[in-house]
Amino acid sequence: MGSRVGRFVRTRRGQRVVFQLTAVLTVLGLTPVTWVYLVGSGRMRGVDDVPAAPVALVLGAGIDGDHPSRLLARRLDVSLALYRAGKVKVLLVSGDNGREGYNEPDVMRRYLVARGVPEAQVVSDYAGFSTWDSCVRAKKVFGVDRAIIVSQTFHLRRALALCDAAGLDAYGVGDDSLSGDTVGVTLFGGAREILAAYKALGEAVLTPDPKFLGPKEPGVERGLAAAG
Repeated sequence: MGSRVGRFVRTRRGQRVVFQLTAVLTVLGLTPVTWVYLVGSGRMRGVDDVPAAPVALVLGAGIDGDHPSRLLARRLDVSLALYRAGKVKVLLVSGDNGREGYNEPDVMRRYLVARGVPEAQVVSDYAGFSTWDSCVRAKKVFGVDRAIIVSQTFHLRRALALCDAAGLDAYGVGDDSLSGDTVGVTLFGGAREILAAYKALGEAVLTPDPKFLGPKEPGVERGLAAAG
């Protein structure tokens, strides 16, 4: 059997078949990454030119005790800039609170309130265990239809693609401030995003429930009312 396959591959027809199969597998392999770029890239903006929205969805990125990680602090600073520019009225901070002593949303909330955002306009999502979970919960639990997504630029395309699949009308503003002095983080993040695109496409197609859905929460509605 092996010798017959080998002889076929050495023929002109066999080489053509191998080339065609390689091309098909390459296209299929790149489909998730292509999908992320097609959906996400057209919705990336800066603070000055992003269309205004009621809510900024700020995605968690790790904490160090009671302080945000460097990546997370930059995301929070971007959300502050959006709030101060009048682009958003409520900041929905979504992160991991899945184990004792680790609470991303509370750290994010304190950071923003300490810098002048009224408490009523910072809403915490304590079950943002993944980007998909944050997008779905923003829509189904907090009633958000239109938002500005805040993350690092290398992650933003995937976040926008997932939020689009979750039913959010969203633009995104990314942070690039660490790309020069933390090259390793940026390169690792970019490589991780290529692999994560496969998981993201599966989530967009299968639309699984988040790890924890729970009842509807009125925080965003109250925050918008408080903002007038």
